Amino acid sequence: MPVLIPDDKKPNIIIVFTDDQGYGDLASHGNKYIKTPNLTSFSKEALELTNFHVGTTCAPSRAGLMTGRNGNRNNTWHTIAGCSILLEDERTMAQVFNENGYSTAMFGKWHLGDNYPYRPFNRGFKETLYHGGGGAQQTPDYWNNTYFNDTYFRNGEPEKVEGYATDVWFNEAIKYVQKTKEQPFFLYLPLNAAHSPFNVPESYAKMYEDAPLTDAQKRFYGMITNIDENFGKLVTFLKDEKLFDNTIIIFTTDNGTAAGISKGKDGSILGYNAGLRGTKGSHYDGGHKVPFFISWPDGKIEKGSKSNELVANVDLLPTLSKMAGIEFNSEKPLDGSDMTSVLLEEAIDSTRMLVIDTQRGQWPEKGKNSCVMTTEWRLIDGKELYNIVDDPGQKNDVAEQHSDKVKKMQQFYDQWWSSIEPEMRYAEIPLGHEKANPVTITVHDLHTDESIPWNQVQIRQGKSSPTGYYSINVVEDGNYQFKLYRYPPESGLALNAAADQITGTSTIDALPVGRSIDYNSAEVELGDTLIKASVDPAKPYALLEGKLKKGSYELRTDFFTVDGAKIPAYYIVIDKKDNV
Repeated sequence: MPVLIPDDKKPNIIIVFTDDQGYGDLASHGNKYIKTPNLTSFSKEALELTNFHVGTTCAPSRAGLMTGRNGNRNNTWHTIAGCSILLEDERTMAQVFNENGYSTAMFGKWHLGDNYPYRPFNRGFKETLYHGGGGAQQTPDYWNNTYFNDTYFRNGEPEKVEGYATDVWFNEAIKYVQKTKEQPFFLYLPLNAAHSPFNVPESYAKMYEDAPLTDAQKRFYGMITNIDENFGKLVTFLKDEKLFDNTIIIFTTDNGTAAGISKGKDGSILGYNAGLRGTKGSHYDGGHKVPFFISWPDGKIEKGSKSNELVANVDLLPTLSKMAGIEFNSEKPLDGSDMTSVLLEEAIDSTRMLVIDTQRGQWPEKGKNSCVMTTEWRLIDGKELYNIVDDPGQKNDVAEQHSDKVKKMQQFYDQWWSSIEPEMRYAEIPLGHEKANPVTITVHDLHTDESIPWNQVQIRQGKSSPTGYYSINVVEDGNYQFKLYRYPPESGLALNAAADQITGTSTIDALPVGRSIDYNSAEVELGDTLIKASVDPAKPYALLEGKLKKGSYELRTDFFTVDGAKIPAYYIVIDKKDNV
């Protein structure tokens, strides 16, 4: 095996992890519409893994990358509803590298918890700038963020930043590398582009004005071209600073395409999906097979090479640790493996199996939307079998002809499920902790199987009806104050305010005027404690106070309208005032 660690220093590591960009959303993968020249150039300087897989949606993919463990093990099997919070006792890639002499930073989309102790700067990243929740305009994000001149969180504190979101993340990355380059660094760039809303500077959308695409696709592609441009600037900067050769640079994405393919008004197919079946959220390959390029000249990774061996996001922690000369031993069972041998073109066991599934509910269900993978085969839902070497579009189910293989792959799934089931549990948000008081909780993390107002458009609309609870832990006995809001505290809006419409910027869609609601009363329920109060709808919040006992609880916070309808508090600020 070639030497992994150069004599002079450990390798730097940069992971660029884009959002909702599928395998077909690259010019180098045959897309004749999209403009990604810098990624095409980079592919010639890198090894490409053509059989690389992630989760089928955002948070599961991020958790798998950070921990080497499938999201079903660690409360990240969903993107909302309290099931996208990475459990506190999980060890992250950032912690591993920080504990071994690396400077660590993250700029962009975290989506693994917005409260202490789940935020990125609580999980091993020493420098962070990020938005709330899973994207711009989502419920936990700063009010009225639009991708343009937004307010983000720098190590938890709000900070107004000028510029377009993707430009901001890459500019922060370059500044960080400039000041940190004298020591090895681990830089994680999980972008929120090209996730909806498809807001992008007008010039990028206009690049596609003559393409046979929908308006949303033109903006989606424009967001990817902007990513490509920024990625090119980052690579050029690293080369100019003589850092490129000893920096492991990875470009990959978090799930299949969200908008790269759609139907036209006449029913025709618009866009390109590289012939794959399924898109974001699908357990067919189109939902989880994604682009992956890795460059490291000093590590002897062959430029312009390709490998079709099965590799996944869960492999990155053990693999990068090995490449950096770090002895990594997980205390928990990993789904990932050290795949250094693949990157250095050595022989591996092609019979390896992995599982991908799509849960997106309050509790994982065995067999739901399951895919068992080998390098050559896919077993779907325990009954459909596809040879993806001969049939990459997964059109021809050959399960009847290969019943022995179906049985073997299903046995692997059953064993895997038995290993993850004991680990399933919810993350608890602490109240009254000395490192996080007061605490702001949003409806984004409400445990419920009903529809959640997960973005600010729905908050404005006053979307109602979900009944559910927050999984919380009262750290110590005391007097606690609850402020129940309809709009986020930073908005300053009254409970019954009809929030003003935002003027469109560039290609941004204007947000709707908020619906006024006639609130009458509010209540907080926590265990045997029930606190009620009347409401002045002209004020920003309803104030409730009570004594709480230490322990784990289900917290419910609701408003009642004058006609008796129940609406959850979309935002809750909880402050421990003193001891009982």
